[in-house]
Formats: sequence, structure tokens, C-alpha cells
Amino acid sequence: MFAGYSGLEMGVMQVLDAQPAWFAEIDDAPARILAHHYPEVPNLGDVTKVDWGSVPPIDILTAGYPCQPFSQAGHRKGTNDERHLWPHLLNAIKHLRPRIAVFENVRGHLTLGLAEVLEDLASIGWDARWACVRASDVGAPHHRERLFILAYPNSERPQESGLARRPAPQITRDNDLLDTLAGLNRAPDIDHEMRLRWGDYGPAVLTWAILTGHAPPPIVGDRQDYRAETTTEFVEWMMGLPPGWVTSPEIGLTRSQQLKALGNGVVPQQAAYALNHLFNP
Repeated sequence: MFAGYSGLEMGVMQVLDAQPAWFAEIDDAPARILAHHYPEVPNLGDVTKVDWGSVPPIDILTAGYPCQPFSQAGHRKGTNDERHLWPHLLNAIKHLRPRIAVFENVRGHLTLGLAEVLEDLASIGWDARWACVRASDVGAPHHRERLFILAYPNSERPQESGLARRPAPQITRDNDLLDTLAGLNRAPDIDHEMRLRWGDYGPAVLTWAILTGHAPPPIVGDRQDYRAETTTEFVEWMMGLPPGWVTSPEIGLTRSQQLKALGNGVVPQQAAYALNHLFNP
């Protein structure tokens, strides 16, 4: 539910042996991303209109429910915000009864709205664990702190949910990355060379390149009106996504649509780290 480009789901799939059964995403741009990468997976659309009683059972429910009611960047209206869609997520849990549920939201949710979420879960016999994890905690060159919640029935420990775990993913490096690192190693002043390319973020950028196995694309590109802007490919790389996951021309999104999707997204490696932590606190 509220899948976006499926960053949360990608993180879950790094930890658990699972595949998407369906998505519920109403926004056109993310829906096109999902259709491109998961052509066989149905999109149920508007969560407020789904008859959850007719949806087949699932093992894992994931949801990055809208953050605007809780975000420091908004008016923090909480449950009074028309975009407060948690009740529809709770309704889905009641009907689907998954083994676990994994949620993601902004840190501001800790002080606004989380207590109500936990009370609602308790009212249906569920418990939860939660933790805040930054993208930088997994090596990304940006902060992006998010709240992750692992919810489960009171009668079950999440470690004993019976869900198969995946081995830790292996890091692979592409030729462009190796060439970039080799070039820097040959430079007479490595620190100076990194600063010329990426400023003070040079070491962090190189660390993320090694961890993701993908060389960083250009930071800025020249538009036809001669204004230099950050490339969406670089933002996509910063989010830990495979090249072209959002920016592929085959998906056909505008630059604004790409940036909005990326800005609302989850770093998959960050989600995987959080889930592993919540399974084994």
C-alpha cells in the first residue's frame, strides 16, 4: 500500500524471501514505475475504495502511508489532515491478517500520530516495534532519517513468524566504478581530485559507490535554457536504486515526476537495515 517506486518493498525483499502480490498506488507516476518493473503484479489503486474482504490473503503487508499529516515540512495536522489514511491501512490489516506488517514514515510521526497507530494496533490484538534509521546509517551520502515500524499479532514473536530469510546480498561492482576508483588511486592528490568532482561529499560519494556497486552519474546536467541542475540520475543513485529504476526513458516520466517520486521514496538498503534490526532488537 502507498508503494511509491517500491523502495520499502525492495528493502523487505532483501531480507525476506518474498515477492509482491499486488500494489495499491493511486499516483500516476509511481504507478507507471511499478507497471514497468512489475508488469505481472496488479495495482489495486485507491486504498479508500478497495474491498479488502475480496483481496486474497498475504504474508507481509508493507505501507509507506502518507507522511504529510506528521511531517515537519507540513502543517502537522495529524489525524485532522484529509491525507491521514492510516484508518484504511488498519482496515486492510483486519481483513488480510498478514503474518507481519512493515510501515515507513517520517521521524515527526514519533511525536504526532504514532501513539494512535499503536493504540489501533493494540485494539486488534497486534503489537509493534519501531526504530528511526538514517540513510547515512547504511552508508548513503545523505541524512534522510525515517521511522520504520514492524507490527505483528500479539500471539507471535516476529522472529518466529515462519518467513524465510534471504542471505545478505553480495556487492558487485561495474566497470565504470572500477575505472573511477582506479583513476582516483592514480591521482597525485586523491583528496583534491575527489573535492573537484564532488566537493566535501567526495569520501561519502565514493563510499556509497562501493556499497551499491554503481559508479555515481554526473551531478549536474545542462538544460536547453543553459541552467545547470542536479541530474535525476544522480538523485536516483543517491537513493540506492539501480540505474534507470525511475529515470528510464521507457517509463516516460518528466523530470518533475521523477524528482517527486524520488523525493517521496525510501532507500531500499535503509529499509533492509531497519527490518533486520527490528527482527533482532
